[in-house]
Amino acid sequence: MDILLHLLPHVVSSLLYAALGFHFWQTRWRETDRPLVTLPMQEWERAAILLALLVQGYGLYEGLFSAGGMRFSFSFALSLMLWLAVLIYWLESFRSRMDGLQPMVLPLAALSAAAPALFPQLRTVAHAGAWGFQLHFLTAMLAYSLFTLSALHAVFMSFAERKLHQRAVTRSLTSLPPILTMEALLFRMISLAFALLTAALVSGVTFSEVIFGKAMTLDHKTLFAFASWGIFAALLVGRHAYGWRGRVALRWTLAGFMLLLLAYIGSRFVAEVLLGRL
Repeated sequence: MDILLHLLPHVVSSLLYAALGFHFWQTRWRETDRPLVTLPMQEWERAAILLALLVQGYGLYEGLFSAGGMRFSFSFALSLMLWLAVLIYWLESFRSRMDGLQPMVLPLAALSAAAPALFPQLRTVAHAGAWGFQLHFLTAMLAYSLFTLSALHAVFMSFAERKLHQRAVTRSLTSLPPILTMEALLFRMISLAFALLTAALVSGVTFSEVIFGKAMTLDHKTLFAFASWGIFAALLVGRHAYGWRGRVALRWTLAGFMLLLLAYIGSRFVAEVLLGRL
């Protein structure tokens, strides 16, 4: 019974995200015979997303901190990343029109929210009380979340640009924000995520012995993280120096995101699920 109660918030939030994703697809993307009219996000829709965030957040907090210390795993990392990503989109919706982006974000959030219920194994994190670890953990998770949103955003922009070039005006296209608005938001998110990733890498190197109990080593996780940092640095330089946009920005964003995903989520999935090591 205790195990079921711990898993319940993850299941409930996953179902809420799935239902909301279906609702947004029905109302923003599904082609109908009705006129193409933009439907702004309703207050009840914002409230429903907030409810899912609160339920998932409660489940994450209970799983990570209810045992007195801090525990973690790849499934909780994935769930936390998408939780932060949805939260950032929810906050951004008060500033920009985001309702057309929800049909893809919310189904991914539903899958990630269910991950801790499917893979509930947790490992105790050493040195979790050290401020160096807390700085590293917070900046890394925020960077992961923003880069996740950036990758999704880049895919949306590519989809919208292709539809515009084909002169195919569909309901999903009219529900998306203007291309220039999406582009400005994309590079704003990448710039902030890059600053957070820089802070995470610097704190990881500086406080390595406090965080990990040993000096920094050049393992695959570290190499992937620094390679991702280099790709996003090149993207931002190319953007300001050469005006990179469109497909070029999409390729660089997805390449950097995939390397960053492999740096932790991929390595922990192999260790915890495939090899059975916590």
